[in-house]
Amino acid sequence: MASGPFPRLQAHSQGDSVVFHSPRKRSHRRVTALCFVAASLAGLAAQAQAQDSLSQASIEAQQTQAALQRRIDSADDATREALERLRRATLQADRLESYNAELAPVVADQARRIEAQQQALAQISTTREALPGEMREMVEQLRGMIEADMPFLRQERLARVDTLEQMLASDETSQAEKLQKIFSVWRTELDYGRQMDQWSGPLTGERAPDAKAGSDYARQVDYLRVGRTGFYYVTPDGHAGGVWKVASQRWEPLDRGQIDEVRRGIRIARDQAAPALLALPASISVVPGQSPTTADDKTAAGTSRADAPQADVPAPEQEQESAS
Repeated sequence: MASGPFPRLQAHSQGDSVVFHSPRKRSHRRVTALCFVAASLAGLAAQAQAQDSLSQASIEAQQTQAALQRRIDSADDATREALERLRRATLQADRLESYNAELAPVVADQARRIEAQQQALAQISTTREALPGEMREMVEQLRGMIEADMPFLRQERLARVDTLEQMLASDETSQAEKLQKIFSVWRTELDYGRQMDQWSGPLTGERAPDAKAGSDYARQVDYLRVGRTGFYYVTPDGHAGGVWKVASQRWEPLDRGQIDEVRRGIRIARDQAAPALLALPASISVVPGQSPTTADDKTAAGTSRADAPQADVPAPEQEQESAS
């Protein structure tokens, strides 16, 4: 069949019937199929591209989240380190505050001492000029105190004062050493007031008119001294004894019971008996409102021996001292 403006039909049998196909229609179907395939491919490409974009976005989001987590972890570490530093700083501040509180009184005391030393340094020239006269006065006061005191170990004590006076007149001893020796003798005298002592020696000193006559002064007697409160003696045979009265500067006789108390005190001083209270008359009597000297003058002049005040003389800590 000749071609013309109309397409040529093609026939083929399909069973008992004959089907005619137009070539134009088949081309149209091919184009449609191709378009569909192209569209499918385009859709698949777009879907693949979208999936790639989504995957990339997911990766980027994960990376961002990981970076953010690292920043958070880093911030947590920094925060923990900062908190640890703060804790250590707080503990150190507490320790320093406690240390400063303990040192505050020490520093204040050192400041007072420094101020006192500075004042002493400012007055050192005046002190140096006044020191020799002060030491001389201290030695003179020491001699006067010994001469007015109870006459125990008087020669030995006055010998110390004589040594001090010779030392003051010598230029071989420094001022500091002189002052130290003067203080040492003063401390010895002060210690006598806290000691209980006993020794044997000849009886010296004036006796009261009513004291028994005899050969007491020709014999050795046993002395007992209880601080500066009482000074006593008894004869070795125990028949006589006396108490020294500071106001009258003489011995007053003791009765039999008081002599026994003195002998007991001597045993205590020798560590032969336990410490105990001694019922003995005191060498110095104190009356309220009067000086010791005035009180003793009144006792010696206006009362008898039986009316003299009695005192429980304690036996203090003793220190043995012997004298010939």
